[in-house]
Amino acid sequence: MKIISNLIEAHIFRETEDGIEFLLLKRAEGEIYPSVWQMVSGKIKEGEKAYETAVRELKEETGLVPEQIWVAPRVNSFYSHESDSICLVPVFAIKVSANVRVHISKEHSEYKWCKSSDAKKQLAWDGQRKAVDLIEEYFLNERSFLNFVEIEL
Repeated sequence: MKIISNLIEAHIFRETEDGIEFLLLKRAEGEIYPSVWQMVSGKIKEGEKAYETAVRELKEETGLVPEQIWVAPRVNSFYSHESDSICLVPVFAIKVSANVRVHISKEHSEYKWCKSSDAKKQLAWDGQRKAVDLIEEYFLNERSFLNFVEIEL
């Protein structure tokens, strides 16, 4: 068995008067995991850094441009029986403007902005829900001891 890292997970959020909202995308029929709600995700291309993949996938899947991007202090993982490998998935938090217009790609059929509690109900995997909790704690709790590293764009 091997350990690989060829995917990213990017949680997109915007600040509102009531706190932050997360962007969720519903996988289109015909795609892997049809009808599953998720954050922006994607495969790292040859020669691409993981955070560059997050920015590229954000643009491809939503048409959005990041205001800021951070490395979240979390790496999600899963086992692939097809390749008999464990995949490590770096997690990013990406802030976008509050009044942006989302243009989803053909990979998705719908999108919605959600409070963290609703986002966690929609996300399929525990690691994704925990990432939402980390991001919300960091951006809303002034006394947070979490360490998010901002990446200069």
